[in-house]
Order: sequence, then structure tokens, then C-alpha cells
Amino acid sequence: MTTRDVGSSAPGFRAAADTGDGPGPGVAPQSFADVLVSDLLVSPTLVAGATGTSREVSNVAVMAVPDIGPWLRIGQLLLTTSAVLGRLVEPIDAFLARLDRRGVSGLAVRLDDPTATLPAEMSDAADELGLPVVVVEDLYSQAHPLAGALAELSARQVDAVFEADRLRRVLVDVVMAGGGFAELAVAVHGELGGAVLITTPDGRQLCRAGDESELNRLASSAALDSTGRVRTDSTEGGLGLHRLGDEFIAVSAISANGIDHGRLVHFSTGHPLRSEDLYLVEQAAAVCALVVARELVVSSVEEKHRANFVRDLLLGRGGEHEHVVAHAKTFGWDLDRPVVVVVIEPDPVGEDEPSMPTRMPLVERQARAFTSAVAGRDTGAAVTALATETVILMGVGTDTMNLVHELVAYVRGDGGGGRRPFGVGVSRPTDSVDGIPALYGQARTALKVGRQITGAWAVTHFDDLGVYRLLSLVEDDRELESFASETLRELTADTPEAQDMRRTLEVLLATNINIAETARQLHFHYNTLRYRVVKLEKMLGSFTDHPELRLDLSLALKIMAMRGINS
Repeated sequence: MTTRDVGSSAPGFRAAADTGDGPGPGVAPQSFADVLVSDLLVSPTLVAGATGTSREVSNVAVMAVPDIGPWLRIGQLLLTTSAVLGRLVEPIDAFLARLDRRGVSGLAVRLDDPTATLPAEMSDAADELGLPVVVVEDLYSQAHPLAGALAELSARQVDAVFEADRLRRVLVDVVMAGGGFAELAVAVHGELGGAVLITTPDGRQLCRAGDESELNRLASSAALDSTGRVRTDSTEGGLGLHRLGDEFIAVSAISANGIDHGRLVHFSTGHPLRSEDLYLVEQAAAVCALVVARELVVSSVEEKHRANFVRDLLLGRGGEHEHVVAHAKTFGWDLDRPVVVVVIEPDPVGEDEPSMPTRMPLVERQARAFTSAVAGRDTGAAVTALATETVILMGVGTDTMNLVHELVAYVRGDGGGGRRPFGVGVSRPTDSVDGIPALYGQARTALKVGRQITGAWAVTHFDDLGVYRLLSLVEDDRELESFASETLRELTADTPEAQDMRRTLEVLLATNINIAETARQLHFHYNTLRYRVVKLEKMLGSFTDHPELRLDLSLALKIMAMRGINS
């Protein structure tokens, strides 16, 4: 690639107010091309990404450590050395792609070895991204007004590395002593202060630690939604530094084996959090991932046994009642009581949105969420993730459906965070494990029909299905649709007029052809409704005089509602 030397005799690179959270000195916004001819860089040579020289630069930072993530900002000119780039764990093209995603304006590199050159893949990637890369004789001019701030930033990064190393050693000792998330949260609080939360990827709290005053302040903070869930609705799962008035939070992903397992959140009101604090939180999150990895090894085998056991129960292969009850107790489940079966299945919408990093399978996430929700409400309930659904065997109470709605509200939160909708079916109760297969069928039927009638987020009890139970047994959709079409005739058309007349017919049938009551419910004049009845009977037949026809019409309307025809 052709390179060009750029002089430094043009007007100076103008400093502006620092942003205050540690990204590097702020500058008056100008293009990357203007920066090249300023007096900040020492003998810059543009080597790649020439198409991106119009990018706007609004701040400058020194990359003194490979883990630069917490210091990256939009509009940033990043200064580094070939030695630091050589310590990157990720491939250079992936690194440049990450800079581009984060809105970095360009990269200036000092070659530490006079014979060194930038790798060819770096130039190719920069050209493809349009991310300007320049080679400089020194990171920046020591005489420039920004030099002091840049040197301070570089020193802070190095200090953060040493502090992170000490923090990792403390936390690893906690893990090696058998500590879990709760103990790690306490240790992180002891090192960083403030309040510390460990949550699921969508923000449900698993454990927390901190001063009582900080925890109380956090409970009323805008960082949490109305259900107590940490808001993770923003880009990349809410990761990074966030300021909420005089409150600050640093959020990092807890990732193990490339799968997103949760969030580590540091909340502070005592002092502003800077990029160095986020770096420490990210390092602490990496230690938390060790706990996840350890638990995954242990739980994977147990979960397989639990899933196989529940699958046998649902298929009627569990064995004698006493044997099933005893086996269930080894998992902490109580099946020696009346139980209902609850089935949860993700609604069939678009592909699950990928996050940073990749999340675990959707059904497993939902099963974990319901396990957490059930834990404080029914300690003997069984919650298991099967191939495409989550199954709960829970005790029967006087308000079982209210409890189910509580569980759904807990898992759903306030609906934010991009959470996938799901449907829920609830069976009748049984006091014997022999009845569980039939209950599972009831719950599946309730789930299927409730979703067809209500749509997304449907929560349906089997006893609420009524005649829909019988209609759901007809597997041939064409037969049902043919019956509805032959019975309702023109009313099956997908037009506003047909929908309006179907609504009139539906209320007429519901009021047992009470003209006055139907007119009142539909806000029609009495004579207007009489005219509509005449019009309907011309299309459908004399249903006011024939109960059998009214039954057919009622069934046809329910078929249309259940199958979502012209709804």
C-alpha cells in the first residue's frame, strides 16, 4: 500500500475540557485529516484506512495495556505501540473491528523496533473498515498541551493493571476456598466499596453485597426497574460505565466458554467511577466466570439426570409412586402432594438476538429464570429444561394461578431488555404421579390453544379452555377452516365490514339473541341492530329461530379466533 508523510506545521490540535470519566483528554472536534497536519503527532505516516480520514476526532487516549476496552470512546484517536499490539490476545483484524464498532476514529502506532512493520492483515482490515492507521516516530509531541494529560492517562492504565492483578489474586483465593457468587460479591465490595450485584444476563439479581446505605440507595435507583431487575436494555447488554445523576454504575459480562452467564455490577454514589474502575470490574467478572465454569461441570451431569427423570415421568415411565417420590427427594423435589404441571415455551418469533458475548440457549435461560422465581415460593417444586420447553411440577394451593402469574411477572420483569415472549400452560391437579402424563397433555393443550387465542405472553389454565379443548383435538386444520368457511360464508372475508359483522354476530350469540342488550354493548341504536340481524340472516340463515345453527355459528367463530383467521 502507498504511504504518505504528513507534515506537522499546520495549526495546533486544540484541547477542550476533559470528560471526567477517564477516556482521555477531550479536544475540539475536528477531522482525522486535520489531526494529521496538527502538531500533536510526531512525523505521522498514513499506512491504511485512507478512506476514513474524514472521521471526526473528539478525544485522545493512550493504549498502554492490551485490555483497552474500558478506555475506548466514540470519536477517539488511539495512540499505542507495536509492543502493546503484539500482546493482544485477539487477532489484529478482530481488534480493529472492535475499535470500529466502538466508534474509534483512528489508530496511531509507534514502531518500537526500527525494522518492524505492521502486519499485512492489519492494513487489509483497516482498509476494509475505513479505519485510518498511521505510524509515528513517537506517541505524541512532548511539547503539546495534551502531553501531560496523555502521560497521566498512560500511568493510570498501568496502575490499573497492577491493581487488577492484586484484585484477581484476592478473588481467586476466594474461589479456591470453595466460595461462590455470594462470597465473591462480598470480596469485590471489600475491595471496591459501594454496592456490588451479580445478576443474570437480563439483570435479575442473584446476590448482592455492600453497605446498607448504598444498597438502599441502589434499590430506589434508576439503574433498577420496578421489579428490582438491573436495566440491561442498552447496547451490548448494558455493559460499560453509566452515570445516572450523581450515581455511577460499572457493568461487565460474566462469560465462560464464550457464553454469557450474567453481569457483575458495581454501584457507587460516594465517588465517580472512571475507566480504571470498569477495568477492575471486568477483571473481577473474569474470576466470577471461574465459579460459573466450576458449577457447569458439576450441574451438567445432575441436570441430565433431572431432565431424564422428568421426561420419564411425563411419558408415564417413572415407576411406582413411592419410588418416584423417593427419587424426586434426591433432587430436592416434593412430589408426595397434589401437584400441577406448568409448561413454558418460547413464542415462535424471529431469531434470538445475539449479544456480546453469545448467550446460552433460550430454553436454558428461561429454565434458570423460573428456577430462581420458584425458589422463594415453592421450595419443593421441580423445574427442568427439556429440548424446547421448561416444565414445572409445583404444589397446588388455593391461588395456584395467581402464583403462576407472579412467576411470569418475575421472569418477564417490566418487559425490557429484549426478553423473548413465551407462552404458559397450566394443568389440573393430581395427587398421584400416575396422573402426571395426563396433566402434561393438559398443560400442552392449554399452552397451544391459549397462544392461538391470545397471542404472545399467553398464560392459560386447562379449565379455561371450554369448547376450545374439543376443537384443539382436530388435527386437520383444513377441516376446521372448511367448516368455518361453509358456516360463516361471506363473514370469513378479510375486510373491515366482515370483521364488524362477525363482532355483531358474536355478541348476539353471547346474549342469546337479546337485541336490546346487544345494541347496548355495541353502542348501536336498536333499529340499527335490527337491520343488522336481518342482513346477517340473509347471509347465514335464520339463526334466531334455529338453536342448531346458532351452535354451528358459535363454533365457527371460535375456530376463526383459535386459528387466527382474519383476526
